[in-house]
Amino acid sequence: MALEIERKYLVSSDAYKELAKASVRITQGYLSSVKERTVRVRVKGDKGYLTIKGIGNESGASRYEWEREIPLEDAKALLAICEPGVIDKTRYLVDHGPHTFEVDEFYGENLGLVVAECELDSEEQAVEKPDWVAEEVTGDPKYYNSMLMKTPYTQW
Repeated sequence: MALEIERKYLVSSDAYKELAKASVRITQGYLSSVKERTVRVRVKGDKGYLTIKGIGNESGASRYEWEREIPLEDAKALLAICEPGVIDKTRYLVDHGPHTFEVDEFYGENLGLVVAECELDSEEQAVEKPDWVAEEVTGDPKYYNSMLMKTPYTQW
């Protein structure tokens, strides 16, 4: 079983853009967005993905994740039948200390929201936070992409 362990933070400045080693545009939707499991379809650059995530643990830092690359045309077709509220964002990859932060800058109804995620080997692993990282929001459901499609940032 694949286990995703990550911490999520709000971003306080756009300094990450100058430090990014890469960026990619992502469009994603959900075939299922219930609390117990989400089934996500994603177009990331020129590739398609299908991802299934389980419910998070008590801290919100760990949960089951299964992801497979699928043909791009299949991903585009599946996006057309997803629940309302497609997520549109650019992901920046920024190395800092021993970690790579994935910084997501959202568009559309989530315009203005920028979050950084850092994947870890264990929940106890220390995170060396860059200056542009602010408040930790790990485990806060309103920052889950599956919730941002239902209640976008601009409606808070």
